[in-house]
Amino acid sequence: MGDFIQGSRYLLSGFKLINQPGVRRFAYIPILINTLLFAGAIWLGINQFDYWMTQLTPTWLPEWLSNALMWILWPLFAVLIVLIVFFTFSILANIVAAPFNGLLAEAVEKRLSNQAPPEQTVWQLIADTPRMIFNELRKLGYLLKWMIPLFILSWIPGLNLIAPLLWLFFSSWTLALDYHDYPMGNHLMGFKQQRELLRTKRSLALGFGMTTLGATMIPVINFLIIPVAVAGATALYVGKLQKNNKIDLNNSFPTK
Repeated sequence: MGDFIQGSRYLLSGFKLINQPGVRRFAYIPILINTLLFAGAIWLGINQFDYWMTQLTPTWLPEWLSNALMWILWPLFAVLIVLIVFFTFSILANIVAAPFNGLLAEAVEKRLSNQAPPEQTVWQLIADTPRMIFNELRKLGYLLKWMIPLFILSWIPGLNLIAPLLWLFFSSWTLALDYHDYPMGNHLMGFKQQRELLRTKRSLALGFGMTTLGATMIPVINFLIIPVAVAGATALYVGKLQKNNKIDLNNSFPTK
């Protein structure tokens, strides 16, 4: 339980880390881009709302009924916008922030340990592209290997009572893997190596992942959670996992 709580604290430390000099630009640039994109989409929707309602409202309705319908649809439209922002922001934010997350993890690691991950040349990145693609495919296969049985279990009477708890732990573990991919990927660790290293501190990882999952459900906070989680995962890696980086776990880890 102590490790679980400590894992939660590492996520919270991310709020402080993303405001440090040399780090904040990698955190706030993708947030700014996503905020502008969503603000533009909301502005467009509000400005086009009257036109859409005019097109959807039957012309044979009396004027008073059309006006009443407009008053009813306005708040429903506002709620719809909030729901769309809440459920789609994380997806879009991940896409926009992806190029910055590796740099953010590198900046945080340098801030915490005064050491940066090994630099790669452009040619090294090109040569490493097939391995990275294969790594992503392995990650997808791993997720499907667990998601499909959990989905089936959710429909079996009796057993489905424990399904929500299993989904909670699976989602927490998945988020821990997802955000630790950035600091560990900077050290050229493959997905299998990342899993094995996180298993050495499973309670820490679950505490971090479960707190991250809860934070994604809080409006406004979910706008910040991606850089905060990347920074927190990097702090956890530097503080608790990096020293295990040389342990042989069926696959030797890079020593740097």
